[in-house]
Order: sequence, then structure tokens, then C-alpha cells
Amino acid sequence: MTDERESPAAAPDRERLLADLRPAAFGIAYRMLGSVAEAEDVVQEALLRVHRSLESGERIVSLRAFTATVTTRLAMDELRSARVRRERYVGDWLPEPILTDGSGAGSDPARQAETADSLSMALLVLLESLSPEQRAVLLLHDVFGYGYGEVAEIVGKGEANVRQLAVRARRHVVERRPRFTTTREQQTELASRFFAAAQEGDLAGLESLLAHDVELVGDGGGKAPSLARSQRGRSRVAHTLTNWLRVLRRLPEMEIRLAEVNGDPGAMFLVDGQLLAVWALDILDGRVAGVRAVVNPDKLVHLGPVGDANALVRQLGGARPGD
Repeated sequence: MTDERESPAAAPDRERLLADLRPAAFGIAYRMLGSVAEAEDVVQEALLRVHRSLESGERIVSLRAFTATVTTRLAMDELRSARVRRERYVGDWLPEPILTDGSGAGSDPARQAETADSLSMALLVLLESLSPEQRAVLLLHDVFGYGYGEVAEIVGKGEANVRQLAVRARRHVVERRPRFTTTREQQTELASRFFAAAQEGDLAGLESLLAHDVELVGDGGGKAPSLARSQRGRSRVAHTLTNWLRVLRRLPEMEIRLAEVNGDPGAMFLVDGQLLAVWALDILDGRVAGVRAVVNPDKLVHLGPVGDANALVRQLGGARPGD
């Protein structure tokens, strides 16, 4: 990715160039890792290495490709380390949510990962089942538009090998990811009805909005009350959701604030202005097909002040959402 023919920028422009490169680098790192904090660390190190290369006078043909190479390789190394930690994770693992509607304290992470496309929690969870190389190849080619030759250079493999990795990764994702055919307007309207029914404790109304095989996943990380394991089925999920909200409604300061989460309809749950949970909805053919609830406080700190869910449980006399 380097060459002696061309210098990408004079010294006074380097800081501006690095700032301009940050959103794309963060977009790669976040999709690779599913963690805002880990992605920020990777991007910081990647841009530092790019800066050093420029300072040393190294001439770079494509600063964009060079930055993508450094970022991807660092993210692959971090992912291998993160997988060891995730094997020990308590309960189900979900990505750290990003607000992609430009609202709230979490509206930046790197300009909402540069674009809300391909950020859905459903996709990021699917990517977890791919190898680091498969994930990098799929994202770089299918999401960020790099050619197979460029991807081969970035990941350090032959082009034929990269094409095989892409085919396998794409087949894995397509087989497990349903096509969401509902329009954005329909998704927004359905999400409003969903959260209204949940907040009102309208079990029948809520159940009518759920797909037959709807899945509910909660991520507390062992640090906040959550599901021990995911749940499936319209009736079971509807009862669990209404029980959760019945408990939370006992808190007079509780607020459900609709938001776009990772490009999908969702909501922030706050008590006295402090964040307790973020939910994201998967909507398929006019029904809610999945609910992903992140309550692990470590995964919410980038969005603003986080409340103490365990203290609230004690305040409510030990009643836990789902009881």
C-alpha cells in the first residue's frame, strides 16, 4: 500500500486528513468488533500509526486504503483477543448500541459509524460467528466497496483465497439473515405501536404485533438484571415484555424515548434521566421478529449517564423484570 511516487498531504493538512479518515476507520473497527470502546482504541492506534508514517516521510498511494489496512489488521488482532473474553461472557452477548438518528450523547460515535447501513444488531450478531478473516473480507468488499485485489492486500492473503472467504461468509449470513421487506415508515409506525402497547401493559395488543417465532435476547453481562437465556415464541415473549414494563412502570420517573438504534427502530429506557437499557427491534413483513435489549451498563456508558439497575431492583423490593 506504499509507494514513492506520491505524498498524500503536506504537514499542515495532516491533522485535518486524520480527522477525515476517522469515521471510515471507526466504521470498519466497530463492525468488526461490535464494541464502541474497542473500536475507539483500535482507531486511535491506527491513526497514530498513519500519522507516524506521514511524519517519517513515507509516501502513500492511497491514504484511504492504507488506513483501512492498518485498522483492519488491528481489529483482527483485537477480535482474536476479544473472542477469548466473550467465551467467558455471562449470558447472551450483544453489540454495544449506537444511536443512528443523530440524537443524544451517543449520536457521534464517529458520525454514527459513518453510515447506518449494515449496522443492525442482527447482522453484527451474525458476524460474530465468522472467523476474523471472513468478517474482514465480507465487510471490506460488500459494505465498504473494496475490490477483491485491494481486500487481498489489506488482509494479507491471495485474491483467490479472499474470494473463497467472501463466498463462504456471504452464504453463512444470507442463510441466517431474513430479508426485512417493511418500509422505513412502516417500521417507525410499528415501533411506536409496539412501545405504546408495552408501556400500557396491553398484552393482547403487544402480542398482535409480534411474529410467530419472535426472539427476545437480553444482554446484562452479569452486571444488570436480564434474561438467563433468549426466549422464542409470540406468547412467551409478550408475557415477558409486559412483565418487564409492569415492574418499570412502578418507577414514576421512568421514560421510554424512541430512537433509531443501529439503523433500526428502538428505544432508550431512562429513569430520572439515567439510562437503564436500550432496545432494538428487528421488523419483518409488518411484525416484530426480534427484540434485543442491552442492559449491561458497561455497554451504555458512551450514550450518557447510566443508572444502577440493581439498586432500582432493591428499591422495588426485589422484584426483577421478568418475575
